[in-house]
Amino acid sequence: MAFQEIVERVIEREGGYVNHPDDPGSETNMGISLRAHPSEDIKNLTKERAVEIYLDDYWYPSKADLLPRTVKETYFDMVVNMGQRRAVKILQKACNSKNCGLVVDGLIGKKTIGASKKIDKSRLQVYRILYYMDLIRRKPKLETFIIGWIRRAMKA
Repeated sequence: MAFQEIVERVIEREGGYVNHPDDPGSETNMGISLRAHPSEDIKNLTKERAVEIYLDDYWYPSKADLLPRTVKETYFDMVVNMGQRRAVKILQKACNSKNCGLVVDGLIGKKTIGASKKIDKSRLQVYRILYYMDLIRRKPKLETFIIGWIRRAMKA
């Protein structure tokens, strides 16, 4: 699955402009947040600019293109939604559930990429949902987002 196909679906899941007071990402548009990109005009962000940001700031650094087709989109969607380090940790935990013996350090390297070939999409989705549930336990105010997060986790 190619970047263009995946990013189109990510943008669709992210939706348009939102400025929810409880969103820790602050003002966002197509998933690009003001918090992560303070120099961008978030409210007037174009789709073309969002795709550029996703390619340069998310796709290449996350090494999503090196992951197997079965988990590539889910992993990249997690990188966009929660940041690369956290997404990698969830991927590593999902891999470790298959006795891969990875250090859960949030760094994407050869061992993590290799171990990702041993898991399927549903395993990664479940570990993503477990993360969201733990996040809500620690920060109950974020419960307002749980339905959307779970729907997103099951789609990606």
